Amino acid sequence: MYRLLKEFWVNSYVTDPVAFYLEVFSVIVTICGSAVLTFTSPHPIMSIVFPLYWLGSSTMCLAGFRRRLVWISTLTGWFTIMNTIGLYKVFIE
Repeated sequence: MYRLLKEFWVNSYVTDPVAFYLEVFSVIVTICGSAVLTFTSPHPIMSIVFPLYWLGSSTMCLAGFRRRLVWISTLTGWFTIMNTIGLYKVFIE
């Protein structure tokens, strides 16, 4: 089992190191955004959540595009659009 997991991670890195680090960054900032959302509910601090989610979704979208993963790119592209609207509503509107 350990060998299989190691092979999975190593293969992800070897096939595209840039995409790998974009994915790592995306996961870290999205987890942080999720933690802020969870621990500040029922009144979440969206001025923190939206920027973290936007960074996470946009970098994952780019990684998906680099890896030619159409559904990952589509979903995270959608999330990026929604988070952009959220950023607009929180900071500009």
